[in-house]
Amino acid sequence: MNERLDHILSVAVDYAWGTPLLILLVGGGFILTLYSRLLPFMGVRHAFEILRGKFDREGDPGDISHFQALSTSLAATVGLGNIGGVAIAITQGGPGAVFWMWVSALLGMGTKFFTCTLAIMYRGEDSLGQVQGGPMFYIEKGLGKRFKFLAFFFSICGMIGCLALFQANQVAEILAESYGIERWLSGLGTAFLVGFVVLGGLKRIARVAIRLVPTMCSVYLLTSIAVVISHYALIPQILVQIFHDAFTGTAAAGGVAGISFMTVVQTGIKRAAFSNEAGTGTAPMAHGAAKTSEPVREGLVAMLGPFIDTIVVCSLTAFVILSTGNWRVREIKGVSLTSQAFEVTMGDWGKLVLVAVVLLFGLSTMFGYSYYGKKCFSYLFGAEKGRIYDVFYLIMLFVGAVWSASTVVNLVDIAFALMALPNMIATLLLAPRVMIATRDYFARYRFDR
Repeated sequence: MNERLDHILSVAVDYAWGTPLLILLVGGGFILTLYSRLLPFMGVRHAFEILRGKFDREGDPGDISHFQALSTSLAATVGLGNIGGVAIAITQGGPGAVFWMWVSALLGMGTKFFTCTLAIMYRGEDSLGQVQGGPMFYIEKGLGKRFKFLAFFFSICGMIGCLALFQANQVAEILAESYGIERWLSGLGTAFLVGFVVLGGLKRIARVAIRLVPTMCSVYLLTSIAVVISHYALIPQILVQIFHDAFTGTAAAGGVAGISFMTVVQTGIKRAAFSNEAGTGTAPMAHGAAKTSEPVREGLVAMLGPFIDTIVVCSLTAFVILSTGNWRVREIKGVSLTSQAFEVTMGDWGKLVLVAVVLLFGLSTMFGYSYYGKKCFSYLFGAEKGRIYDVFYLIMLFVGAVWSASTVVNLVDIAFALMALPNMIATLLLAPRVMIATRDYFARYRFDR
């Protein structure tokens, strides 16, 4: 039964992540980047000034600060997609998949600028009168009532895609393989810890996120850098392999020789989308709650997300795995593959550090995803019924812990693909309005300076 379900989901993933969606995500990101004439990228320094709170005003609408919004978004994106997801990308698509993750991330910076600017431009209110932002609101308010079916479609898929099944699964896997803890016990423990935070609402999630994100990123980055430095002589060879395999598709990955070019591209973009979520529409739901009356400011802050997530964190994971040469395996190993890479170089201490980081990454992502899924549920059924989704979310964390990794990965991939469709369509259609606001903002900002 499980094998049949895996086969059905695998076929569905191939269709969902086919050429049309790849064109929409990569081509759409390319169009948005060109259309902006790189103007948002010129504002990176300004984005860090905004992040530090230089332009915060007490009376601005919203619930959380720019830094809290980015931390909440990063809590969801800088997670096990960076550790287990990169390992899966390499075993499924070879080292060349890493190159396409980089391409997707750079274009994703432009995509996130547009989507998160729209999240502030077209904020709405939920059934309890709380100010909210996200794809469902800018689809409905920006494109009009006749496009509301796209907002419903996004929300339905979002309730499934944001269940954090993969995170629960990978936490259970590393605890089982490292310390022999039963997967069902990990599932129960995870649901209890996550429940304590998420039942406190967005502000508690944000408070936890601003403490967890900097700590977990720092520990993981320092440990990864130590592993890469210990194999520094291999770095030129790894880079050559990444760039060569990105276009030839000939690397043997996952024990299968002759991976096709399109498989390499598809795998890299799919895993990058899962990791940094650019184009899928999740991040705008966090950034849409930021305290600001300037939409462009939040777009600039959000733009930093894919760079931190994929160009920095995912790249280090890829170099760790490729430098230790343990990636040629026949089955999806996910986070265990990364754990092996750390253990090969640093012994038991390296494995212990990674286990701790995996727990932090996994929990932080579960916190962020709970907020996203609940917003989708609240849009469809009313915010006053949000506790129903909270309970459903916590139950599914337990389910994700005991399911197979392949089932979880395929189910989440399908949901993310279906979320990206309405979000990217709306973003491309509303892009001219974002550029009008962007030119106006930079004209006023330069004048104010």
